[in-house]
Amino acid sequence: MGLDLGKTALQLDQGADALHRSWDDRYARLHRFIARAFEVKAETARELTAAGTGRPYLSAQVSEALIGGIAPREAPTDWRAVSVDGSHIDVDRHLPAPCFLVNLGGCILDYGASPGAVFFNEPQLAIDRDDLHLADEPGSITEQAVTGQLLGVLRGIRELERLADEVENGRWDHPVLALVDGTLVLWGLAGRIYPPFVRETLLHQRFLPALERFRRAARERPVVLAAYVSLPRTTEVANAIRCCLCPFEASRCSISCNNRRSTLPPCDTSNDFLDREVFREILGPGCRSPVYGTDPEAARDYPREHQISFFYLNTGAEIARVEVPRWVAADESLLALGHALIVQQCDKGQGYPVAISEAHEQAVITGLDRQLFRRMVLETLEGRGLPTYTSEKERSKGRPWL
Repeated sequence: MGLDLGKTALQLDQGADALHRSWDDRYARLHRFIARAFEVKAETARELTAAGTGRPYLSAQVSEALIGGIAPREAPTDWRAVSVDGSHIDVDRHLPAPCFLVNLGGCILDYGASPGAVFFNEPQLAIDRDDLHLADEPGSITEQAVTGQLLGVLRGIRELERLADEVENGRWDHPVLALVDGTLVLWGLAGRIYPPFVRETLLHQRFLPALERFRRAARERPVVLAAYVSLPRTTEVANAIRCCLCPFEASRCSISCNNRRSTLPPCDTSNDFLDREVFREILGPGCRSPVYGTDPEAARDYPREHQISFFYLNTGAEIARVEVPRWVAADESLLALGHALIVQQCDKGQGYPVAISEAHEQAVITGLDRQLFRRMVLETLEGRGLPTYTSEKERSKGRPWL
């Protein structure tokens, strides 16, 4: 029997009624929370949110003001947006040959006196054993299969490396905005029990060198690297406000607080608020928040110049989170340039950066693509006289019993 949609609809109606009854109270609480945040002085906020607060929640590190809004500067006439996105087909244990496919797609969009657009697409197949595993050293039996979460991390690194290629190789003297979809924090390596060489290989030998390539390029011409997070669910700024309003010692938080809630007033005023909800009430179209620092465990190995800063941006359609390396955030002219160019990208993309949209279109692997890839693998193996077995579970999916 399939899903009982009648019972599901009844439960949805009941849940929606409960949400509607609580909405007015929630909205009023949000405005009280924001009003109190504006009362906190910048110096106090910087002191209370410095790294190592000891509180059991991830809090943004304040460098400017606790909250506020900053309008964009005028964008230059001639500039370039470059973006790379990716998708992948993971290792399928039901296929006779282990393999994965990473598809990188991207675009180069030129604006101004010489407008133009270039699109590219590059599938990368891994089928050799050396490509399917990370090894401690060549020939070592200490290895880690690249699949699942780890493949996602590797794909993100490849996206960044290819983006750096396009920034370095482009013959362009005007400002460049290099955009990736998502985050600059390698969350896929956080909280996972991987051998130390995995983090060494992916972070120190590939990811951080890729970030450094952008910093070197920025010495020659204005280059801004930024990661764009649509509809973010982060709470770091809300937690920073909570931290600034909290009258208790940090040790008390261990029994009354988690990353989104507190059981004690006045901290419980912040319960369940997302950062984007706070800035939806503050930021006008095109405006950004102050810049904050983030200190998740996943990024604590980053060198100082590549540690991650972020701000929130009202694109006119949503409140987005924009992450930049510290070397961008610390350079006022680069930060202002990045702000202005991202606003331009969102205006051209009707609320979302058009370069990321175009890169995604080049990179996407459809359901039909996945079926055809599977068939290609089987036919290629069969053509070489290799076995093309599969599991009985996989066979059963294609034959209904009743």
